[in-house]
Amino acid sequence: MAGCATAVTNGDDLKKSVSELVRSLSLESDEEVEVGRRIWGARRYIDVVATAPGSGRRLGLECKFQGAAGSAEEKIPATIQDIAAWPIHGLVVYAGDGFSENMKSFLIATGKAVEFADLEAWLRLFFGLTLRTRPQQTNLKLS
Repeated sequence: MAGCATAVTNGDDLKKSVSELVRSLSLESDEEVEVGRRIWGARRYIDVVATAPGSGRRLGLECKFQGAAGSAEEKIPATIQDIAAWPIHGLVVYAGDGFSENMKSFLIATGKAVEFADLEAWLRLFFGLTLRTRPQQTNLKLS
């Protein structure tokens, strides 16, 4: 996948890798974009905002990394709620082996989260970019 030359090992790596991927798709990438306040009042910064240069269409990307089992994933439901209050569409991009299977299932079920490994395809669909398709297989036998 473009923009994924190095392994993601922490939250900062994930944010940088997401920005690199966004730029590799000829989209603009801004990091730490201020967007008012969180649902509990703290200042809100979106990790990465991807913008299509021609249309101005935007997508906020909140990056969540968890390398080992722990309590970081407990913040995810609040993050999903927080994204609903953004003035643009938003998505949680997650990576790391520390997310429980239950949390991964929750994230996928929200429709507002994607694993980093699947982000490129998601961005291509969202921004109307050229899609990568799987070669069609046939069962035709040649005589």
